[in-house]
Amino acid sequence: MAATTHTVSNQVPPLVGYDVFAADRALTEAVERHVAPEGLAGVREELHELGRAAGSAQVQEWGRTANENPPQLRTHDRYGHRIDEVEFHPSWHRLLGHAVGAGLTDAWGRPGGHVRRAAGFLVWTQAEGGHGCPLSMTHAAVPALRTDPVLAAEWEPRLTSSVYEQGLRPAAQKAGVLFGMGMTEKQGGTDVRSNTTRAEPLSADGEYLLTGHKWFCSAPMSDGFLVLAQAPGGLTCFLLPRVLPDGTRNVFAIQRLKDKLGNRSNASSEVEFDGTWARRVGEEGRGVRTIVEMVAATRLDCVTGSAALMRQAVAQAVHHCTYRSAFGGVLIEKPLMRNVLADLALESEAATVLALRLAAAYDAGTEAEAAFLRIAVPAAKYWVTKRCTPMVGEALECLGGNGYVEESGMPRLLREAPLNSIWEGSGNVQALDVLRALQREPQALNAFLQEVGRARGADHRLDGAIKGMLTELADLNGIEARARRLVERMALVLQGSLLVRWAPPEVADAFCASRLGGDWGAAFGTLPHSLDLASIVERARPIAH
Repeated sequence: MAATTHTVSNQVPPLVGYDVFAADRALTEAVERHVAPEGLAGVREELHELGRAAGSAQVQEWGRTANENPPQLRTHDRYGHRIDEVEFHPSWHRLLGHAVGAGLTDAWGRPGGHVRRAAGFLVWTQAEGGHGCPLSMTHAAVPALRTDPVLAAEWEPRLTSSVYEQGLRPAAQKAGVLFGMGMTEKQGGTDVRSNTTRAEPLSADGEYLLTGHKWFCSAPMSDGFLVLAQAPGGLTCFLLPRVLPDGTRNVFAIQRLKDKLGNRSNASSEVEFDGTWARRVGEEGRGVRTIVEMVAATRLDCVTGSAALMRQAVAQAVHHCTYRSAFGGVLIEKPLMRNVLADLALESEAATVLALRLAAAYDAGTEAEAAFLRIAVPAAKYWVTKRCTPMVGEALECLGGNGYVEESGMPRLLREAPLNSIWEGSGNVQALDVLRALQREPQALNAFLQEVGRARGADHRLDGAIKGMLTELADLNGIEARARRLVERMALVLQGSLLVRWAPPEVADAFCASRLGGDWGAAFGTLPHSLDLASIVERARPIAH
């Protein structure tokens, strides 16, 4: 066969060797907006270093190999002893080690800690999404443990450490630890009050033995877990270590690993407890209240993780269309493709701006911001995670058949996309949580309305959407059946208000025209043609800096 028939042309170079943080204008602007001036230089330096690593060929290879070599369960050793260990590919440990070293489990004790961590999480998990799970749970365990000052003093320094140590040993012998969570059971799922795992108190104060099962327990090689079980006083939160202080293994029988759609690098397991030692966290009967702050923090990571997937998807799509030619020209210059890319870029930027605004509310630490978060977090979790899957699917299509091939990396993004919508409560749970906050906490609604009201008068379509939202809120008839519709509108109004205040005019105009003004079709790529679509696409292009 003649060699000339194998000449390769019109193929796109890989998107590699770039600073993931610097190339994301929406993210860099959000960091500048929310980090105090005196700390901005240091935060920028951290994020640029992380961004260069995330965009490197080496780290992208870690992500690929971690995904292609899923964890393996070893229930027994060669002699028949029960060990319940999960083996991970070395790339998993490299990804986790770099993330922990970059401070992605340390937000609660640093100035601007939540914004810098959220930005870092958004940058780093673009390389591989699965290992974000233990990072998220370790970070989120801190507020739950703070309900018990003794436990917090013992565990928080290890949880927020920048040292990653793999392997099961007593926590006191490790410079840093990771945490997991076990809430759901076979018979109840999200309805955790139907849990049947029993907690029998021992003579020592705060110590119990647990007997039961957990249907989903992610990252089972973590050093400790926050779990729910039925104590004599009702559903209670417990800290369950994998290894006891004397060095013996706690009873933690891993029955199997889940065979999941995506998130392949991460181990999700079913575990059995049979006289498993644990320490109570908080009061008996107040388990949900104790663990709720952990749930809220992981829900924010669902928003941030979805924003990361969206950003990587749109970056790949715009990059591909910058270099790929068809029908006599480069794809990015074709009006219809430009419409699609601009629409995808709007969705990505709106998600990023919202995620960083929520992180900034955590950093503020005021009662007003805490009230705002009680509505804004579940509303954002509902909407952003819901938008992730169709958005990533459309971005994949921009690459055509090349995008459907595993080597492109796009199928991995698409398989990962539905996870954040399901994890920590699926769509209905989030919508009902918003209703609960509306009904029980008027200060939460006031804080939410004050936030969106900061942009009132700047765009007539936003003003109309706010008015429509208030009409929906005033009508309690059939409110539960309308919950998704209401929460969708609230999330869009919140995103619109943030973009009107902070995004370039062409971005805010396009978002308000399409998402709030109704000048939009049912699929991506249906923006009004009169908008400045070229500027929106150019803003999203991942140019090396």
